[in-house]
Amino acid sequence: MKNILFVVTFIFISTCIFSQNIQLKKFNSKELNNDRYLRIYIPPSYHLDSTKLYPLTIVLDAEYLFDVYVGNAILFANKEKAPEQIIVGINQNQYNERYEDCSYSEENSFPTQQADAFYRFIRSELFDYFEDNYRISPFKTIVGNTLTANFINYFLIEEYPAFSAFVNINPYYAMDMPTMLQNKIQTLNNENIYYYLSNTKYNTDKYENTIKTTNSLLSISENSKFKYKYDSFDNSSITASIGQAIPSAISFIFDLYSAISKDEFDSNIKHLSPADAIAYLENKYVEIEYLFGSNLKIRESDIFAVESIILDKENGDYLKNFGEMINKLHKESPIGDYYIGRYYETGGKYKQALNYYKNGYMKLPEGDPNADGYYENIERVLNKREGINIEPTNEN
Repeated sequence: MKNILFVVTFIFISTCIFSQNIQLKKFNSKELNNDRYLRIYIPPSYHLDSTKLYPLTIVLDAEYLFDVYVGNAILFANKEKAPEQIIVGINQNQYNERYEDCSYSEENSFPTQQADAFYRFIRSELFDYFEDNYRISPFKTIVGNTLTANFINYFLIEEYPAFSAFVNINPYYAMDMPTMLQNKIQTLNNENIYYYLSNTKYNTDKYENTIKTTNSLLSISENSKFKYKYDSFDNSSITASIGQAIPSAISFIFDLYSAISKDEFDSNIKHLSPADAIAYLENKYVEIEYLFGSNLKIRESDIFAVESIILDKENGDYLKNFGEMINKLHKESPIGDYYIGRYYETGGKYKQALNYYKNGYMKLPEGDPNADGYYENIERVLNKREGINIEPTNEN
């Protein structure tokens, strides 16, 4: 009972916190010739840093999906598993607008005239408004469920896809959509496209089978620009699967943003040379900044993730490069000085090694638990200068 009360309290507090950052905006659309209501979530940090850019996420069926997406986005951002996002929900269910907004012709699977107007509303009016009035990064995501999940694919099959990521939750695909998707992904050759698809056995046979067919077509794609994930929540209802699909999609789409995992290390880094490992680390963070607008310093955990390669391969020849890179990013940290000191020590240049070890030691705050271990590096080099050989310590 206590655990249930804790969870309910946590959800209530979280809802109150993020609701303070949500605006309700009436948007007059010329394309639709009426007013539409938007729910807009702005991260708290937006007003603290006037230079930072944010990915934009547009959520259809906002009455059902918006709060679930925002809650998960906040959680992932707080855990540094995804960047903070500006999230825009489009209300479509007051008068069942979704059926006209997302309708398509049974003959050719393309949007009807009314749906085409809704497409232009998003593609031109909303894009222009948010790019003119908010600091938006190049990365954009769109989220839909059932009928609206089919509609979001029209932004992918166009000549230049409007979004970088597509979250398709239990889509009610138009008859020709699976083939149109298969044909489109073969032609992708610019930016990466992230495509998430979910299914449940509680969909009708028609839609469940169409989703399975689509998965079969998409999963065999050999285009490296097409990043794809499929989930089948066989024990969940259509409604319950929404709460499972959204965090799974966020984790997949923003995997690049996360710190280096064991899987990433084993797949992409483990067999690299020191020079290539350093380049991989630098490129990872350059891409994070470009796509998500997040000017992150390289995380210390990612520095340590590639440390073994730098130390163990090519006789430590790249320790100096590694240390200099770290000193540029983390001037206050002793880590960069440690690696440069280690480089000079390995080469028998004890005077230079001593200078860097001392410089790093002076950066440690008073009472730091690593101080004694770090000082052992200084003592070791002093002993080497006097002809007493002691093995180096990895304390830093």
